[in-house]
Amino acid sequence: MTELIITKPDDMHLHLRDGEMLKAVIHHTANQFSRAIVMPNLSDPVTTSEKAQNYFDQIKSFCPNFSPLMTIYFSDQLNNEELLKIRDSSIIFGIKLYPSGVTTNSERGVNSIEDCFHIFEGMEKIDIPLLIHGEVNDTDVDIFDREKVFIDRYLEKITKQFPNLRVVFEHISTKDAVEFVIDGSENLAATITPQHIMMNRNHFLSGGIKPHNYCLPVLKRSSHQKSVLAAALSGNPKFFLGTDSAPHLKNQKESACGCAGVYSAPYAMPMYAQIFDQNNALEKLEPFASFYGADFYKLPRNSAKLKLIKEKTQVYQSIKINNQEVIPYLAGCELDWQIVSN
Repeated sequence: MTELIITKPDDMHLHLRDGEMLKAVIHHTANQFSRAIVMPNLSDPVTTSEKAQNYFDQIKSFCPNFSPLMTIYFSDQLNNEELLKIRDSSIIFGIKLYPSGVTTNSERGVNSIEDCFHIFEGMEKIDIPLLIHGEVNDTDVDIFDREKVFIDRYLEKITKQFPNLRVVFEHISTKDAVEFVIDGSENLAATITPQHIMMNRNHFLSGGIKPHNYCLPVLKRSSHQKSVLAAALSGNPKFFLGTDSAPHLKNQKESACGCAGVYSAPYAMPMYAQIFDQNNALEKLEPFASFYGADFYKLPRNSAKLKLIKEKTQVYQSIKINNQEVIPYLAGCELDWQIVSN
Protein backbone atom coordinates (compact mmCIF):
# COMPACT_ATOMS: atom_id res chain seq x y z
CA MET A 1 0.00 0.00 0.00
CA THR A 2 1.39 3.41 -1.01
CA GLU A 3 -1.63 5.59 -0.20
CA LEU A 4 -3.75 5.70 2.93
CA ILE A 5 -6.95 7.67 3.45
CA ILE A 6 -8.38 7.47 6.96
CA THR A 7 -10.90 9.27 9.11
CA LYS A 8 -9.09 12.28 10.53
CA PRO A 9 -7.71 11.11 13.89
CA ASP A 10 -7.80 12.49 17.42
CA ASP A 11 -4.81 12.86 19.73
CA MET A 12 -6.07 11.67 23.09
CA HIS A 13 -3.10 12.96 25.10
CA LEU A 14 -1.41 16.24 24.15
CA HIS A 15 0.61 19.02 25.78
CA LEU A 16 0.38 22.44 24.14
CA ARG A 17 1.84 24.77 26.82
CA ASP A 18 0.64 28.37 26.48
CA GLY A 19 1.72 31.77 25.16
CA GLU A 20 4.36 31.83 22.43
CA MET A 21 5.01 28.10 22.70
CA LEU A 22 1.34 27.31 22.14
CA LYS A 23 1.23 29.67 19.18
CA ALA A 24 4.25 27.94 17.63
CA VAL A 25 3.15 24.32 18.09
CA ILE A 26 -0.64 24.17 17.80
CA HIS A 27 -0.71 24.01 13.99
CA HIS A 28 1.48 20.91 13.94
CA THR A 29 -1.30 19.04 15.74
CA ALA A 30 -4.17 20.72 13.90
CA ASN A 31 -2.70 19.70 10.52
CA GLN A 32 -3.17 16.02 11.42
CA PHE A 33 -5.83 15.78 14.14
CA SER A 34 -9.39 17.04 14.39
CA ARG A 35 -9.38 17.08 18.20
CA ALA A 36 -7.06 16.51 21.13
CA ILE A 37 -7.36 15.88 24.83
CA VAL A 38 -5.30 18.81 26.13
CA MET A 39 -3.33 18.29 29.34
CA PRO A 40 -3.76 20.85 32.16
CA ASN A 41 -0.23 20.92 33.64
CA LEU A 42 0.72 24.46 32.68
CA SER A 43 3.07 26.40 34.95
CA ASP A 44 -0.17 27.75 36.42
CA PRO A 45 -2.25 24.54 36.32
CA VAL A 46 -5.77 24.44 34.92
CA THR A 47 -7.54 23.62 38.20
CA THR A 48 -11.06 25.00 37.61
CA SER A 49 -13.66 25.13 34.87
CA GLU A 50 -13.09 28.88 34.57
CA LYS A 51 -9.37 28.36 33.92
CA ALA A 52 -10.23 25.66 31.39
CA GLN A 53 -12.44 28.12 29.53
CA ASN A 54 -9.65 30.72 29.46
CA TYR A 55 -7.17 28.15 28.15
CA PHE A 56 -9.69 26.94 25.57
CA ASP A 57 -10.19 30.51 24.34
CA GLN A 58 -6.42 31.01 24.06
CA ILE A 59 -6.02 27.85 21.97
CA LYS A 60 -8.93 28.80 19.70
CA SER A 61 -7.52 32.29 19.20
CA PHE A 62 -4.43 30.75 17.60
CA CYS A 63 -6.23 27.94 15.73
CA PRO A 64 -9.97 28.54 15.30
CA ASN A 65 -10.71 25.38 13.30
CA PHE A 66 -9.16 22.98 15.81
CA SER A 67 -11.21 21.41 18.63
CA PRO A 68 -9.38 21.23 21.97
CA LEU A 69 -10.91 18.85 24.51
CA MET A 70 -10.02 20.36 27.86
CA THR A 71 -9.05 18.66 31.11
CA ILE A 72 -8.80 19.75 34.74
CA TYR A 73 -5.74 19.32 36.96
CA PHE A 74 -6.71 17.10 39.90
CA SER A 75 -6.60 19.10 43.13
CA ASP A 76 -8.38 19.56 46.44
CA GLN A 77 -10.49 22.30 44.81
CA LEU A 78 -12.60 19.54 43.26
CA ASN A 79 -15.63 19.77 45.51
CA ASN A 80 -19.12 18.69 44.42
CA GLU A 81 -19.94 22.13 43.06
CA GLU A 82 -16.86 22.14 40.83
CA LEU A 83 -17.50 18.57 39.67
CA LEU A 84 -20.98 19.55 38.54
CA LYS A 85 -19.56 22.51 36.60
CA ILE A 86 -17.12 20.14 34.91
CA ARG A 87 -19.89 17.66 34.08
CA ASP A 88 -22.07 20.39 32.58
CA SER A 89 -19.25 22.00 30.58
CA SER A 90 -19.29 21.54 26.82
CA ILE A 91 -15.48 21.83 26.60
CA ILE A 92 -14.16 19.69 29.52
CA PHE A 93 -13.76 15.94 29.05
CA GLY A 94 -11.83 14.65 32.06
CA ILE A 95 -9.74 15.27 35.15
CA LYS A 96 -6.02 14.49 35.05
CA LEU A 97 -4.33 13.08 38.14
CA TYR A 98 -0.59 13.58 38.61
CA PRO A 99 1.18 12.14 41.64
CA SER A 100 3.20 15.09 42.92
CA GLY A 101 6.57 15.47 41.24
CA VAL A 102 6.31 12.61 38.75
CA THR A 103 6.72 14.74 35.62
CA THR A 104 6.83 18.29 34.24
CA ASN A 105 4.68 20.80 36.17
CA SER A 106 3.33 18.16 38.54
CA GLU A 107 4.61 19.71 41.75
CA ARG A 108 1.06 20.63 42.75
CA GLY A 109 -0.16 17.11 42.13
CA VAL A 110 -1.44 14.51 44.56
CA ASN A 111 0.60 13.29 47.53
CA SER A 112 -1.91 10.73 48.84
CA ILE A 113 -3.97 8.71 46.37
CA GLU A 114 -6.18 7.39 49.17
CA ASP A 115 -7.22 10.95 50.05
CA CYS A 116 -8.67 11.26 46.54
CA PHE A 117 -11.14 8.40 46.81
CA HIS A 118 -14.09 10.59 47.81
CA ILE A 119 -13.51 12.64 44.66
CA PHE A 120 -13.31 9.47 42.55
CA GLU A 121 -16.69 8.52 44.01
CA GLY A 122 -18.18 11.84 42.93
CA MET A 123 -16.66 11.51 39.45
CA GLU A 124 -18.05 8.00 39.08
CA LYS A 125 -21.58 9.11 40.01
CA ILE A 126 -21.71 11.81 37.32
CA ASP A 127 -19.48 10.06 34.76
CA ILE A 128 -16.40 12.28 34.55
CA PRO A 129 -13.40 10.33 33.20
CA LEU A 130 -10.27 10.04 35.35
CA LEU A 131 -7.00 10.37 33.41
CA ILE A 132 -4.00 9.05 35.31
CA HIS A 133 -0.25 9.48 35.03
CA GLY A 134 0.32 6.05 36.52
CA GLU A 135 3.66 6.20 38.30
CA VAL A 136 4.43 6.37 42.00
CA ASN A 137 6.38 9.36 43.25
CA ASP A 138 8.25 7.29 45.85
CA THR A 139 11.93 8.03 45.20
CA ASP A 140 12.89 4.72 46.82
CA VAL A 141 11.23 2.87 43.93
CA ASP A 142 13.42 2.28 40.87
CA ILE A 143 12.32 4.64 38.07
CA PHE A 144 11.91 1.67 35.71
CA ASP A 145 9.45 0.04 38.16
CA ARG A 146 7.27 3.01 39.06
CA GLU A 147 4.49 2.21 36.61
CA LYS A 148 4.16 -1.39 37.81
CA VAL A 149 4.24 -0.32 41.47
CA PHE A 150 1.49 2.24 40.79
CA ILE A 151 -0.69 -0.53 39.39
CA ASP A 152 -0.09 -2.76 42.39
CA ARG A 153 -0.48 -0.06 45.05
CA TYR A 154 -3.24 2.11 43.64
CA LEU A 155 -4.73 1.43 40.24
CA GLU A 156 -6.02 -2.03 41.11
CA LYS A 157 -7.81 -0.54 44.14
CA ILE A 158 -9.25 2.36 42.15
CA THR A 159 -10.69 0.19 39.40
CA LYS A 160 -12.14 -2.33 41.87
CA GLN A 161 -13.67 0.22 44.23
CA PHE A 162 -15.08 2.37 41.41
CA PRO A 163 -16.03 -0.07 38.64
CA ASN A 164 -18.18 2.46 36.77
CA LEU A 165 -15.50 5.16 36.74
CA ARG A 166 -14.02 5.58 33.27
CA VAL A 167 -10.22 5.51 33.68
CA VAL A 168 -7.57 6.26 31.08
CA PHE A 169 -4.16 4.84 31.98
CA GLU A 170 -2.03 7.36 30.12
CA HIS A 171 1.08 6.68 27.99
CA ILE A 172 1.58 3.10 29.14
CA SER A 173 5.13 1.81 28.91
CA THR A 174 5.22 -1.71 30.37
CA LYS A 175 3.99 -5.25 29.77
CA ASP A 176 2.41 -5.01 33.22
CA ALA A 177 0.25 -2.06 32.15
CA VAL A 178 -0.81 -3.80 28.94
CA GLU A 179 -1.90 -6.90 30.83
CA PHE A 180 -3.70 -4.86 33.49
CA VAL A 181 -5.73 -2.96 30.88
CA ILE A 182 -6.59 -6.12 28.94
CA ASP A 183 -7.79 -7.83 32.10
CA GLY A 184 -9.76 -4.81 33.30
CA SER A 185 -13.35 -3.81 32.60
CA GLU A 186 -14.61 -1.92 29.57
CA ASN A 187 -14.28 1.27 31.64
CA LEU A 188 -10.47 1.01 31.62
CA ALA A 189 -8.48 2.13 28.58
CA ALA A 190 -4.95 3.32 27.77
CA THR A 191 -3.16 5.72 25.46
CA ILE A 192 -0.04 4.72 23.53
CA THR A 193 2.67 7.13 22.35
CA PRO A 194 4.92 6.84 19.29
CA GLN A 195 8.10 6.78 21.40
CA HIS A 196 7.00 3.84 23.55
CA ILE A 197 6.43 1.66 20.48
CA MET A 198 9.37 2.89 18.40
CA MET A 199 12.09 2.88 21.05
CA ASN A 200 13.36 1.23 24.21
CA ARG A 201 15.86 2.37 26.83
CA ASN A 202 18.83 1.57 24.60
CA HIS A 203 17.71 4.41 22.33
CA PHE A 204 17.85 6.72 25.34
CA LEU A 205 20.99 5.55 27.16
CA SER A 206 23.21 3.48 24.85
CA GLY A 207 26.25 5.36 23.54
CA GLY A 208 25.47 8.41 25.66
CA ILE A 209 22.33 10.03 27.01
CA LYS A 210 19.91 11.21 24.29
CA PRO A 211 18.02 14.02 26.05
CA HIS A 212 15.44 14.43 23.28
CA ASN A 213 14.35 10.81 23.81
CA TYR A 214 13.82 11.42 27.53
CA CYS A 215 10.20 11.18 28.59
CA LEU A 216 8.18 10.02 31.56
CA PRO A 217 7.30 7.25 31.90
CA VAL A 218 10.89 6.61 30.89
CA LEU A 219 11.56 4.21 28.00
CA LYS A 220 11.79 0.63 29.24
CA ARG A 221 13.60 -2.54 28.09
CA SER A 222 12.78 -4.00 24.67
CA SER A 223 10.43 -6.67 26.06
CA HIS A 224 8.13 -3.93 27.38
CA GLN A 225 8.38 -2.02 24.10
CA LYS A 226 7.28 -5.13 22.20
CA SER A 227 4.33 -5.67 24.53
CA VAL A 228 3.08 -2.08 24.16
CA LEU A 229 3.55 -2.31 20.38
CA ALA A 230 1.53 -5.53 20.29
CA ALA A 231 -1.26 -3.76 22.20
CA ALA A 232 -1.31 -0.89 19.69
CA LEU A 233 -1.46 -3.34 16.78
CA SER A 234 -3.99 -5.67 18.42
CA GLY A 235 -7.22 -4.04 17.35
CA ASN A 236 -8.35 -4.04 20.98
CA PRO A 237 -10.48 -0.89 21.45
CA LYS A 238 -9.05 -0.36 24.93
CA PHE A 239 -5.84 0.97 23.35
CA PHE A 240 -5.82 4.18 21.36
CA LEU A 241 -3.57 6.97 20.13
CA GLY A 242 -2.24 9.57 22.54
CA THR A 243 1.05 11.14 21.51
CA ASP A 244 1.95 12.75 24.83
CA SER A 245 3.71 15.27 22.59
CA ALA A 246 5.34 17.75 24.97
CA PRO A 247 7.45 20.63 23.63
CA HIS A 248 10.41 22.02 25.56
CA LEU A 249 13.03 24.54 24.51
CA LYS A 250 16.35 23.01 23.50
CA ASN A 251 18.18 24.51 26.47
CA GLN A 252 15.62 22.96 28.82
CA LYS A 253 16.26 19.50 27.37
CA GLU A 254 20.03 19.78 26.96
CA SER A 255 20.81 20.80 30.53
CA ALA A 256 22.11 19.43 33.80
CA CYS A 257 18.52 18.54 34.75
CA GLY A 258 16.76 18.07 31.43
CA CYS A 259 12.98 18.26 31.19
CA ALA A 260 10.95 15.14 30.45
CA GLY A 261 8.93 15.28 27.26
CA VAL A 262 9.15 14.23 23.61
CA TYR A 263 7.88 16.61 20.94
CA SER A 264 6.36 14.32 18.33
CA ALA A 265 3.50 16.50 17.07
CA PRO A 266 4.95 17.67 13.72
CA TYR A 267 5.19 14.11 12.31
CA ALA A 268 2.99 12.08 14.63
CA MET A 269 0.79 10.38 12.05
CA PRO A 270 3.68 9.52 9.68
CA MET A 271 5.42 7.96 12.69
CA TYR A 272 2.41 5.82 13.58
CA ALA A 273 1.87 4.93 9.91
CA GLN A 274 5.47 3.79 9.61
CA ILE A 275 5.35 1.51 12.64
CA PHE A 276 1.97 0.00 11.65
CA ASP A 277 3.23 -0.49 8.08
CA GLN A 278 6.44 -2.15 9.26
CA ASN A 279 4.29 -4.62 11.17
CA ASN A 280 1.87 -5.31 8.29
CA ALA A 281 -0.99 -3.76 10.23
CA LEU A 282 -1.95 -0.61 8.32
CA GLU A 283 -5.60 -1.66 8.37
CA LYS A 284 -5.46 -1.35 12.18
CA LEU A 285 -4.24 2.26 12.13
CA GLU A 286 -7.57 3.99 11.45
CA PRO A 287 -9.50 2.45 14.37
CA PHE A 288 -6.52 2.95 16.71
CA ALA A 289 -6.11 6.60 15.69
CA SER A 290 -9.64 7.67 14.79
CA PHE A 291 -12.29 5.46 16.41
CA TYR A 292 -11.38 3.88 19.74
CA GLY A 293 -10.51 7.10 21.60
CA ALA A 294 -13.61 8.91 20.37
CA ASP A 295 -15.78 5.94 21.35
CA PHE A 296 -14.32 5.75 24.86
CA TYR A 297 -14.89 9.47 25.44
CA LYS A 298 -18.43 9.14 23.99
CA LEU A 299 -17.67 11.53 21.14
CA PRO A 300 -18.95 11.30 17.57
CA ARG A 301 -16.38 9.98 15.15
CA ASN A 302 -14.91 12.61 12.85
CA SER A 303 -16.23 12.97 9.29
CA ALA A 304 -13.16 14.66 7.77
CA LYS A 305 -10.42 12.57 6.17
CA LEU A 306 -6.62 12.52 6.33
CA LYS A 307 -4.49 11.30 3.41
CA LEU A 308 -0.99 9.92 3.77
CA ILE A 309 1.31 8.59 1.05
CA LYS A 310 4.28 6.28 1.33
CA GLU A 311 7.01 8.69 0.35
CA LYS A 312 10.16 9.64 2.20
CA THR A 313 10.14 12.76 4.32
CA GLN A 314 12.72 14.18 6.70
CA VAL A 315 11.85 15.36 10.19
CA TYR A 316 12.75 18.99 10.93
CA GLN A 317 16.10 19.50 12.64
CA SER A 318 14.53 22.18 14.83
CA ILE A 319 11.61 24.56 15.16
CA LYS A 320 12.29 28.22 15.86
CA ILE A 321 10.39 30.05 18.59
CA ASN A 322 11.51 33.67 18.73
CA ASN A 323 15.30 33.33 19.24
CA GLN A 324 15.17 29.80 20.65
CA GLU A 325 14.62 26.26 19.37
CA VAL A 326 12.51 23.18 20.00
CA ILE A 327 14.04 19.92 18.81
CA PRO A 328 11.37 17.49 17.56
CA TYR A 329 11.38 13.76 18.21
CA LEU A 330 13.50 11.93 15.59
CA ALA A 331 14.98 15.24 14.40
CA GLY A 332 16.77 14.83 11.07
CA CYS A 333 15.61 11.23 10.62
CA GLU A 334 13.85 10.02 7.50
CA LEU A 335 10.30 8.63 7.72
CA ASP A 336 8.59 6.41 5.15
CA TRP A 337 5.24 8.23 5.18
CA GLN A 338 4.05 11.81 4.83
CA ILE A 339 0.78 13.71 4.97
CA VAL A 340 -0.45 15.15 1.70
CA SER A 341 -3.93 16.46 2.58
CA ASN A 342 -6.40 16.84 5.40
